[in-house]
Amino acid sequence: MADHREASPVNPLPPVVVALALVVFGVEFALWGAERAYWGGQAGIGWRTQAIRDYGYFAEVLDWMVANGRYPAELTRRFVTYPFVHLGFGHAIFALVLLLALGKMVGEVFRGWAVAVVFFGSAIGGALAYSLVLSDPVPLIGGYPAVYGLIGAYSYILWLVAGAAGQQRLGAFRLIAVLMGIQLLFTALFDGRNDWVADLGGFATGFALSFLVSPGGWARLKAVLRRG
Repeated sequence: MADHREASPVNPLPPVVVALALVVFGVEFALWGAERAYWGGQAGIGWRTQAIRDYGYFAEVLDWMVANGRYPAELTRRFVTYPFVHLGFGHAIFALVLLLALGKMVGEVFRGWAVAVVFFGSAIGGALAYSLVLSDPVPLIGGYPAVYGLIGAYSYILWLVAGAAGQQRLGAFRLIAVLMGIQLLFTALFDGRNDWVADLGGFATGFALSFLVSPGGWARLKAVLRRG
């Protein structure tokens, strides 16, 4: 008998995006509940501060490792753990919404492992930018550099589409231009944090990685290099 079931009009979220989102939500839920004494007792009130201290990224981490020639796990892990610790519930939820939205759009083109590479690679790239450009003692936390990397991957997709259609490719960067403009405005008006440097580094890393991890990306890059 023929199967007459229609395909769902809504594509499911890629499993890797679901997994990342669950970790972000799970960590924030645990810290949020502890701050309200739902669990953890009196010690739970300080869980977020302790998580930032243990898993956040500090700009001087890179300087210390390079100067001492040592790369202990308790420091190197911070490059990939800081995206899962946030300042508060609102900070985490907005990052989570962006992760689900951008992860879905990129995941419809990229394979799951490629999405993971862009996410964690952009987190690392953002942290490196934070260390190399700034000497800010404020720890870097939150999933935004990694999410901006997904924006970079999505911009790469738009960049390819625009090129194939013979359109102006600069339009692919409209989203990042708007977001960075808003972020810089808020930083100037409200004396905000300087983590926009990490966000921009994450975007650049995500865009660059897409040349390698997108479907056919390596072959496309080699063709471009040959023509050059």
